[in-house]
Amino acid sequence: MGDTLLFPNDNQRRIMAVQKSFGPSGARLLDPNRILIGEGRLMKQSRHGPQPKAFFLFNDMLVYGTIVINGRWFAKQKIIALADIRLQDLEDGYMRNQWLIQTPTKSFNVSAMSRDEKLAWIEHIQVSQTRLPMGDQPVAINWIPDHASAICMRCTRKFTMTHRRHHCRKCGFLVCAACSRNRAVIGHIHPTKRLRVCKQCHTCLSEREPEVRRRDSGDSIVMSSDEEEQPSFDDHFYEDYIEEDYDPVNWADTGMDTFSHYVYIKPEHVWPPV
Repeated sequence: MGDTLLFPNDNQRRIMAVQKSFGPSGARLLDPNRILIGEGRLMKQSRHGPQPKAFFLFNDMLVYGTIVINGRWFAKQKIIALADIRLQDLEDGYMRNQWLIQTPTKSFNVSAMSRDEKLAWIEHIQVSQTRLPMGDQPVAINWIPDHASAICMRCTRKFTMTHRRHHCRKCGFLVCAACSRNRAVIGHIHPTKRLRVCKQCHTCLSEREPEVRRRDSGDSIVMSSDEEEQPSFDDHFYEDYIEEDYDPVNWADTGMDTFSHYVYIKPEHVWPPV
């Protein structure tokens, strides 16, 4: 690291390098008030399993993308405002050293290569958030991964090549098409788009609709009455169907090399002198 007096130029060079690594499809990241806090590789849980992603922590946002060439080229850039992020520490499960990142539009698990890196990510995000006015929007539910259940979590019918999995955008359950025919606008996820919801969530939203309309915000329901009655389950239903033969992610098998470790800019270089 250089001297703190050189911080602004050094910081701008770092941010410009990150911006260029996403190519022309990436958003402009360079801003005189923006500071690059740290960067590294995390395993991000997707519906089809954990995938390595490049993450960049700034003083006002978290940026991540798909690794095309490790350390040089990334794609599918995603940007999350730090003010919208809620963190939840998790015990080791399918992934080691994992925690939950919740936002109004999307929530997902990530895991680090070590417990120390995990704690560093969480600490540095939270410290940065103390300098921001935090939002108060509700957060999106974390989707249950595809491998977690072989059956619909509403009607218990087995999934097959033709009887496919879907996700309820309200509760995150794995459900079949017959149990998720309805659509609803879930305001904090998308202000106008009608999203897939399961029958139970559709019923709950229907009961809330008069209140929601009075507030003119939040969730609005799109009614449909062509469904048969299906059994419902409580929030602990899925825990009985999570497969137990999945080993935690072995980092040696993920292609993550020594350049994947979290790189943190030391505190004296993070915030420019006043």
